Amino acid sequence: MKLALIGAGRIGKVHAQAIHSHPDVTLAAVADHHQPAAQALAEQYGSRAVSVDDIFADSRIDAVLIASSTPTHAEYLERAARAGKAVLCEKPIALDLERTRDALQVLDDNPVVCALGFNRRHDPQLAALKQAIAQGRIGSLETLTIISRDPLPPPAEYVVESGGLFKDMMIHDLDMARWLLDEPIKSVFAVGSSIIDPAIGEAGDVDTAMVTLTTASGKLCQISNSRRACYGYDQRIEAFGSLGMLQAQNESDTRLRFTGEAGQVEEKPRWFFLERYAEAYRLEISDFVAAWKEGRPPLAGARDGLEALQLAEAAERSLREGRNILMDTLV
Repeated sequence: MKLALIGAGRIGKVHAQAIHSHPDVTLAAVADHHQPAAQALAEQYGSRAVSVDDIFADSRIDAVLIASSTPTHAEYLERAARAGKAVLCEKPIALDLERTRDALQVLDDNPVVCALGFNRRHDPQLAALKQAIAQGRIGSLETLTIISRDPLPPPAEYVVESGGLFKDMMIHDLDMARWLLDEPIKSVFAVGSSIIDPAIGEAGDVDTAMVTLTTASGKLCQISNSRRACYGYDQRIEAFGSLGMLQAQNESDTRLRFTGEAGQVEEKPRWFFLERYAEAYRLEISDFVAAWKEGRPPLAGARDGLEALQLAEAAERSLREGRNILMDTLV
């Protein structure tokens, strides 16, 4: 696969490293609105810096990875589909449902392999959790608890462009909830506060939130998000069922635990998503390439992006209106 990368910022650099590590992928080109960033990343991996227009016009390029700013995702995804190029797009496709549905219509009219950047589905520990639930190891799943806490809050100006906590941060957890519950979600109830950084509240967002999801059969999922955890990147999931419980734990560098007279001490979690999910990003590229070669759907696709965004929209509405939101009433 000859793969072009759009976006040479922080997440673009993560993807470039994952692309470079795959034996069947060539980083064919890099584009970014900031040309020096594209040039530096291209040189680092023996590629070339070009314009976005050059990428979509080049018939030698098989696929595009969109890691640019969120407002550009839908446009670039549509241009990739119309050019007949497979596409891996970072989440979310867009910040509103109508624009997201428009992009999905373009994909329907121009069928290409399209993967969405829900990298956590590819994480080995979380994939094992999914498999164990599906195999019935804990019997019937009854409750799901998802904890996700960033080490530090982002700048307030980032919050505005990203769409806020529910669409930028919790959307990963909402996708994970859909994936693990594996049945339609009937209702969403959200509470939230701005208690960590006043600037985030002034920007119209929250930095701390809890959401409860209820499925059609009555299964419950609680998601807890915080923009600050002084000890690192806190990523845990508990699945409780009729025959037992499964727990996905934080990852540290060695997973060592010391026990002595003073008690037990474990390493702190890895600091942020770049370290915690490095392997997941590599496996995400592998799944994308395999889907392209085999003509099959990827593990996470554009439709998953729409479904997760609908849940994020419902959470925002629930917080704003202070009530439970039924998903079938969401327009």
